[in-house]
Amino acid sequence: MSHSAFTGISGHHLGQVVAELAPRWLAYRESTLRERRGRERLRAQGAGRRAELVFTDRVLVTLTVLRLQVPHAALAAMFGVDRSTVTRAVREVRPLLAGRGYATPAGPRLHTLADVFAYAAAHGIRLRAGGSEVQVRRPKVGRPGRRAFVSGKKRQNTLKFTKISDGDGRTLWDGAIRPGRMHDQTAVQTEGIDALLSQFPDVQFEMDSGYGGLRRDHPAQVSIPPRKPAKDAPPKDTATWEQARHTQSSARICVEHAIADSKNWRPLQRWLGRRGDLPATILAIGSMVSDRAAAR
Repeated sequence: MSHSAFTGISGHHLGQVVAELAPRWLAYRESTLRERRGRERLRAQGAGRRAELVFTDRVLVTLTVLRLQVPHAALAAMFGVDRSTVTRAVREVRPLLAGRGYATPAGPRLHTLADVFAYAAAHGIRLRAGGSEVQVRRPKVGRPGRRAFVSGKKRQNTLKFTKISDGDGRTLWDGAIRPGRMHDQTAVQTEGIDALLSQFPDVQFEMDSGYGGLRRDHPAQVSIPPRKPAKDAPPKDTATWEQARHTQSSARICVEHAIADSKNWRPLQRWLGRRGDLPATILAIGSMVSDRAAAR
C-alpha cells in the first residue's frame, strides 16, 4: 500500500509526511479524548485499547482515497478492519493534510492568499491564476440553493476552485472554493484579492479573459488576453492580435499545467462523496502536489 501507485507520492515523501503529521494527530487525538472524558487522563499514554490502524496506516488509506478514490469498504477488507474505521481515519487525516499549506522552493509554506502575495513580492514572482471545476452530485429536489451548483460553462453541478502558481507551474495556493454558478472573478474577489492587489502594487498576475474586471481595476498588475478584433478588421490587426494572444497564453499556460497536476488525482476528476468534504480534499491534494513541484 505504500507504493506510489496507491499514494501518489514516493516512499521518502511519505515518510516525511508521516513524521510531520504524527505530532499534530496525537495532539488532536488527546484533545478529543479529553473532551469526551471531561477531565485529564488517569492512565499513562499508551494504556487501554489498541488502535486498529496505526497512524502510518491511517495516512496510507487517506492518501489512497485521495489518489484513487478507492471505496472505503475495499480498503477495510484489505486491512481487515470495519469500513467505519477507514472512514474515521480519513476524516481525521484529511484535515491535517489540508492544513499543511503549500511548499515553496524558498522554504516557508504558504497558507493564505495574503501569504502568496507577500511571497511573490519578496521574490519578484509574476503569478498566474486560473479557475477549474469539479463535478459533484446534484442536490436533492427541493433543497435550498440547489441551482447554485449548476455551472454555466459545463451545464453540470460543479464546485469551483482557483489555483495560483508561479512561472514554473508550482502550485502556491488553492482556494476561492465556491458553487459552480459563481463566476471565477467573483470567487476570488470574495477572498479579498482587490485589497491585496492594492496593498502589494508590485505583484503582477497573468489571468484569462474571465478576469476582465480585475484588469479594468488594476491595469498595471493584471494581464489578460487582448480583445479579438472585429471580423472586418485588416489582416495586419488580426495578425497583431493573434501574436499578442499567443504570447499571453504562453505566459499563463503554466497554471493550466498546475491544475492538471491536481486533476491527475481522481477525486478532482469527478467527486463522488459529500460536497462538504470536497474543499478539504482540494486543499489536501494541493499540498501534496506542491511538495513535489517545489522539489523540481
